[in-house]
Amino acid sequence: MTDPAGRAIALIAHDQKKPDLLAWASRNLDRLRRHPLVATGTTGSLIARAHPGLAITLMKSGPLGGDQQIGALIVEGRIGLLVFLVDPLSPHPHDVDVKALTRLAVVYDVPMACNLATADILIGQF
Repeated sequence: MTDPAGRAIALIAHDQKKPDLLAWASRNLDRLRRHPLVATGTTGSLIARAHPGLAITLMKSGPLGGDQQIGALIVEGRIGLLVFLVDPLSPHPHDVDVKALTRLAVVYDVPMACNLATADILIGQF
């Protein structure tokens, strides 16, 4: 699944899953450094703070349109992998945006990891 087109890896996590994504990013830092990265604002800021040398393009936070911005990048063919750690046990006021983003990943055939097990498998192939 190596992406010769240089498409980015998008990183998103719901609030309760942000620590999990941060730990996952730390474990996969060498692989992440090889690819352009984009992330929603809060998630990306946490990862950038933990890894100052890691270049991440920050979008708005999810509820403020970041999910939609990443969806637009999917439509433009600029995302090659979406890692979106979802918290199914918490309510999300912007649930419509979340559903739209995941729908776009399916429609445009972008590999998407919604949990750590899948993220581990996909990053190993990317």
